[in-house]
Amino acid sequence: MSRRRRLTLVALGTVVALVLGVAVWVLVAKDYAFHEERVTIPGPRGELHGVLALPSNDGPYGLVVFVHDDGPADADDGDHYKPLWDAFAQAGFASLSWDKPGVEDAPGDWLDQSMHDRATEVDSAIAWAHTRDDIDTTQVGAWGIGQAGWVLPEVAQARPDLRFMIAVDPAINWLRRDEFAARATAVADDDSPEEVAAADRRRAERTALIRRDADYRAYLDSHVDSEPMTPARWAFVKRNAGSDSTAALASIPVPTLLLLGGRDRDVDVDETDRVYRKQVQSDLLTVKNFPEGTHRLTRNDIEYRGSDLRTFGRSVLAPKSIYVPDYLDTLRVFAKRQSE
Repeated sequence: MSRRRRLTLVALGTVVALVLGVAVWVLVAKDYAFHEERVTIPGPRGELHGVLALPSNDGPYGLVVFVHDDGPADADDGDHYKPLWDAFAQAGFASLSWDKPGVEDAPGDWLDQSMHDRATEVDSAIAWAHTRDDIDTTQVGAWGIGQAGWVLPEVAQARPDLRFMIAVDPAINWLRRDEFAARATAVADDDSPEEVAAADRRRAERTALIRRDADYRAYLDSHVDSEPMTPARWAFVKRNAGSDSTAALASIPVPTLLLLGGRDRDVDVDETDRVYRKQVQSDLLTVKNFPEGTHRLTRNDIEYRGSDLRTFGRSVLAPKSIYVPDYLDTLRVFAKRQSE
C-alpha cells in the first residue's frame, strides 16, 4: 500500500471516529428519561395548553409545576426546560408546564395578566393534577424563575398540598429589578458614565410615570424610551409594578430551594439572597450559589451570547451541557429528598 493511500485511510478513519464520537455525545446529551404528553387544563380565564413530561418508569409520580419568567414563553421555553424535566424525571417526578396565554395557539394574552392571575393559573394546574391517576398529589412541588418570585409565595400559601418550591433567581421588587437590570446591561455594554447616568434619569422618569398611572399617550410624549413599549406592555408594567415579595416570603410554609446565579444581569441576586435569608423560616430554606451562573443558570455567560453560532449549536445538540455544573444534579437531589 502506498504511503499516500495509508495517509488517506488514516485521515478518513480519524474523521469517522470524530463523527461517531460527536454522534454518541449528542445522543447521550439528548437522552431524556421522560416522554411528553400534550394536555389541556381548565384555567381561570380559559384553557391552558400544556405539556406533561412523564418519567419513563411506572407511576404514580410526584409532580413539579413550572412557572415562567417574563416574556412570551411556550410550554418548554424553547426546549430550555427539557434538561430540567429530565433531572426531575430521574428523581421520580413528572413536570407540568404550559404555553403562556396568547403564545402558540393558547387563548388569551399574557400581557393582560397580573402576578395574582398567574398564581391562580398555577392553582388551577395543581387542581387539574388531582384528576390524574398517574400523579401522586402528596408529592407536588413548584419550580419558577425570575418573575415567578412574585407568583410562588402566593401559590405556597394558597395550596396546602404543595410539598416544596424551587426558586431560580427570583425577583423581590419590580421597580428595583428594573433599575438593576438597566444598570447591569449598561455595564455589560461598556457604556460610558455619562450614558449610564442618562439611562438612570430616563428610568427614574419612567418610574414616575408609572407611579402616577400615566396613560400611554403621556408615556409616548415623555420620550423616556428610545424604543417605546407597546400599549399592552405599558399596561402590563403599570399593572404589576407594585409587585414585591418581601412580606409574602415570611409566610412560606414549605421547604424552599433558592438557586442564585452570580452573573445574573436581570435580578439583583445579592438582594434576593439577603431578603430570603431574613424572611423565610431558616429551617425551610436551602440556598445554593452558582458564581458563574447567569439568570437561567447557564454556564460561562452562554445566555448572553445568543448570536454565537457555537453557543447556538451547543444548545440545540447538547442542551444539558449549557447549564452551570451541578445545577441539574441539585434539582434532582432536592426533589428526591422531598419525596423521602
